[in-house]
Amino acid sequence: MNGGSKSNNRRRFLIGSTSVLGAAGAVGAALPFVGSWNPSARALAAGAPITIDISRLEPGELLGPMPAWRGQPIFVLRRDEEALSNLDNFIDHLSDPDSESDQQPEYAQNAYRSIRPEVGIYVGLCTHLGCSPQINTEVTAQEYDPDWKGGFFCPCHGSMFDLAGRVYSGVPAPDNLIVPPHSYETDNVIVIGIDGENS
Repeated sequence: MNGGSKSNNRRRFLIGSTSVLGAAGAVGAALPFVGSWNPSARALAAGAPITIDISRLEPGELLGPMPAWRGQPIFVLRRDEEALSNLDNFIDHLSDPDSESDQQPEYAQNAYRSIRPEVGIYVGLCTHLGCSPQINTEVTAQEYDPDWKGGFFCPCHGSMFDLAGRVYSGVPAPDNLIVPPHSYETDNVIVIGIDGENS
C-alpha cells in the first residue's frame, strides 16, 4: 500500500511539474507573437497609424509636437469659440482660404480643415523649409502682424498660418500646413494615419 501511495505521489508530482513547464513554455512562445502586434520603430517611420488621446486637451491648447507619424511631428489644436469665429473674418489675408491645394484629405477640405470644427490636426512642419512653427493663440497685435487673430508663426523665415493651418499671403511658405489622414476611434481618441470620412 505504501508503494502504491508513493507511486501516486510521484505521478502527481511529475504531472504537476510537466504542466507548469508546459504552461511556461506556451507563454514564452506567445510573447514574441503578442509583441509583434505593436508597431516597430521601422513600421512607425513607414507610416503605421498612431493613436492620440485628447481627453485632457482644453480649448485653446495645443498638443504637440507628438511622437512622429512618418517621421513628422503632429500638432493637435483644440480651438475655442473665439478662434472658430475668427476663421471666417480674416480670409482676405490668406493665400489659399478654401484649401484648394492638395494639403488635406477631402473630408478636411472646409473652413476648419478638420472633421470636427473644434479639433485641428496638422503636420507640425512649415511648408517652406520644414521648420517647426510656433502656436500663438493670443488675439492681439503682434510685431509680425498688427491684425493678428491667432495662429502659427514660423520664426525661421516669418511664415504665418491661421488657426486652421491656412497660409498667409506674401510669406515664404507656399502652402497650407498639411492635414494628415485621421479618424476618431472614440470622441477622445484620434488615429493618425487612417482616413475617417465618416468618423
